[in-house]
Amino acid sequence: MTGLGTTWLADVGEQNARWLATECRTARLASEYRPRDLGGGRLEVNALALGALRELGEEEDGFITDDGDGLRIWVGDDAFELERTDS
Repeated sequence: MTGLGTTWLADVGEQNARWLATECRTARLASEYRPRDLGGGRLEVNALALGALRELGEEEDGFITDDGDGLRIWVGDDAFELERTDS
């Protein structure tokens, strides 16, 4: 079970982190539904933002997959693993 205090971190690169936090379709939502650029190419996604990202279509950057390869966020043809951290 995932609580609201759960967050996921990914090293997506500086340009991707900035884009996902400011330009992705979810960046237009209220702040609690947006991924956060932590600097240094790291991205933080909370439970609400993860839910919003799951609504994106496969053709959109920021799309989430959760399968045998783990929880990943996609930018173009590149997938970045999201690692769970409980706050």
